[in-house]
Amino acid sequence: MGDYLTTLLITVGIYTILSLSLNIIVGYAGQISLGHAAFWAIGAYSFAVLTTKYSIPFVEAAFFSIVITTLVGIFLGLPSLRVSEDFLAITTIGINFIVQGIFNSFDYFGGAMGIGNIPFPTMHGDMISNNTFLFITYLLVALTIIISYIFKVSWAGLASFAIKDDELAADVSGISPVIFKLLSFAIGSALAGLAGILYASFMGFISANDFSFPVSVAILAMVMVGGEGTILGPIFGAFLLILLPEFFRPIHSYRMFLYGILLVLMMIYQPNGFFGKKGIVWSMIKKS
Repeated sequence: MGDYLTTLLITVGIYTILSLSLNIIVGYAGQISLGHAAFWAIGAYSFAVLTTKYSIPFVEAAFFSIVITTLVGIFLGLPSLRVSEDFLAITTIGINFIVQGIFNSFDYFGGAMGIGNIPFPTMHGDMISNNTFLFITYLLVALTIIISYIFKVSWAGLASFAIKDDELAADVSGISPVIFKLLSFAIGSALAGLAGILYASFMGFISANDFSFPVSVAILAMVMVGGEGTILGPIFGAFLLILLPEFFRPIHSYRMFLYGILLVLMMIYQPNGFFGKKGIVWSMIKKS
């Protein structure tokens, strides 16, 4: 497989994990998040610091990075207990800017120069090939899909959907919004941290600009275009919004503009996304 195609598919795989992780927070628990790139950044920077500054082996560094991202995700999920809807959206935007600012300002995290020489996975002392990394990426995509499905059909998923539909009614029924909101943030941020590890390792260099607010918008667009609350939707959205610009490379610089137009059109004509309950895909399936 050519290097270009391999790189493109790895990128799609990483964004698929990201969109599925955000879907747990937005699609299942109904918590608006416009700062998901912050969790992606925390996973990537944790892994980069542990491997480059402390020479911690790859697997151990990956494990600790996911733990760190999960704990930070729970902490940053606390605002969802006090604010909701527009106020939560603004809060998560602020979190994205704060996290990006910290990584961009402190020399410990490389500052504006970022962090380089991030290790690539090795096997028997030799670096694995890009094709092997591609295989590992999609094994982790499959794991993310399994986790999303288990969460969706479990009691935790049902409770999260109940909170999304009517938080007050769920609370009165004995479902704790505190527990299940924080649980969704914990799982969503952990999976975003996993995507951060893959990204940092594959790129070998990261900087704060890789995880800016427009990236959070792009991830949210993938979820909304595909269909929040579904599993196929975020996967479709990731493939569509990563591959589409590749077919229109002459206008690649206007990608964020296209994302915005697509979001507006989707909200007007397909508010539930392609794979949502009233989306165009399921409508076509029912007609057939």
